[in-house]
Amino acid sequence: MAQGPGGGFGRRSLLQGAAAGSAALALPAISCASPAQARSGRPSADWGVQVGDVTTSSGLMWVRSDRPARMVVQTAATESFRNARSWRGPVIGAGTDFTGVTSLHGLPAGEQIHYRVLLADPDDPRRTGEPVTGTFRTAPTGRHSAGVRFHWSGDLAGQGWGINPDRGGYRIYEDMRRRNPDFFLCSGDNIYADSPIPERVTLPDGRIWRNVTTAEKAKVAETLAEFRGAFRYNLLDDNLRRFNAQVPTITQWDDHEVHNNWYPGQLLDDDRYTVKETDVLSARSLRAFSEYFPIRTLRPDRGGRVYRVVHHGPLLDVFVLDMRRYRNANSPGRQTDDPQGILGAEQLRWLKRELSRSHAVWKVIASDMPLGLVVPDGKTNFEAVAQGDPGAPLGRELQLAELLRHIKHDRVTGTVWLTTDVHYTAAQHYAPERAAFKDFEPFWEFVSGPLNAGGFQALKMDGTFGPEQPFIKAPDRANTSPAETPQYFGEIDIDGGSGELTVRLCQEGGKVLFSKVLQPGQVGQ
Repeated sequence: MAQGPGGGFGRRSLLQGAAAGSAALALPAISCASPAQARSGRPSADWGVQVGDVTTSSGLMWVRSDRPARMVVQTAATESFRNARSWRGPVIGAGTDFTGVTSLHGLPAGEQIHYRVLLADPDDPRRTGEPVTGTFRTAPTGRHSAGVRFHWSGDLAGQGWGINPDRGGYRIYEDMRRRNPDFFLCSGDNIYADSPIPERVTLPDGRIWRNVTTAEKAKVAETLAEFRGAFRYNLLDDNLRRFNAQVPTITQWDDHEVHNNWYPGQLLDDDRYTVKETDVLSARSLRAFSEYFPIRTLRPDRGGRVYRVVHHGPLLDVFVLDMRRYRNANSPGRQTDDPQGILGAEQLRWLKRELSRSHAVWKVIASDMPLGLVVPDGKTNFEAVAQGDPGAPLGRELQLAELLRHIKHDRVTGTVWLTTDVHYTAAQHYAPERAAFKDFEPFWEFVSGPLNAGGFQALKMDGTFGPEQPFIKAPDRANTSPAETPQYFGEIDIDGGSGELTVRLCQEGGKVLFSKVLQPGQVGQ
């Protein structure tokens, strides 16, 4: 997404013991340890905890320490931690910016898991800091279960709109937490490595937007330390840390983890940078990304990857794409043969294979870029799949056509596309009777975001795959602040009995703007 100039419904009750109401916003002077811990040399976990990629029986637990420490996780069925199970995690230190992940396995399906994370002195395990506690729910195994609820959105601290203490920080996370989702799908732009955070911004009406600031966010991220600082910045927000303690995440990345509209092999024409090679910058960002999120397949030192499928029981598989590391260069997109496209040949083969193997009722394809929206990159090039020509597929559209043809002919049912990226919210339906390319089954794509970034005007749609837009809400000018334009998140509810899927597009505060009910196995919804 191009930068601006500034750079529940009663499905089940909220968890007992979960924090209620808004807590005081954490400021950048977050302490590395309490005075008592500093005197005693006990490790501290002030940056909170995260749980990621939860399945029916497993999950990944993340923490950051203020010093070298042994990570220990305890899980139990109740808050009393009676008959707790202990997990001995790694010794974490400077090599990973004092972050660590412990893999949990053999967990009971469809159950509330209570956990606490302790950090122990590596030389004296009896010396531990205060435990950090939380809870999450594993995916169900039964077809007729309590169902699944999750949220998705993206774009955090974009265009210079950071943590504003005057409006309570990233308060959209508290809105989502109160609706008690089973997990949150973050569809990219977790940071804006290319957007410094100023102390103050004057809004068009004369009001002042104030930001919490840090040294690392005073400039664009180029060094590993600066990328780490950009990921750490968001964890200064109390809303986000409280959300992370209760809601597991499935995280992907997009362009602003590195630089606006980047692609492999690109040399930046940006005077703010001394490092011009996006391959160098993306490698540093990917390392920091792997340190700050719990993702099962992402081990850069072992050739790991961001794209993956997360199995969430018989109702849902989530296919997480990476439209950054394998794409070709942004161009006018008029190629008649484009095997690399936006996914790369290997990722496309993987996606077709895994979709065909999936037995889940619903197959959510988490796409960090929209399909039918024309996203420009400069005057002549295009950033996403569509390039504005409504005729037969060209350029990156060829890969999408191949995928949609495969879904139809291999009889893959229940696909729904979710995306973020464009900083507004919309519902988009694609159908062959309206399309230039007709060899596919109708499907829906839903757009939501940003979480805390500038709002942007609606983009044009490309007619190649026959889209229509029954709902859209977008500002009428570029880079409107979160104080001027609502921030957005999407919600999916899958009924455990009928398998019916309900999509809701919501804005900050919880108001539902649009909803759509989809039936399992039906074509042409």
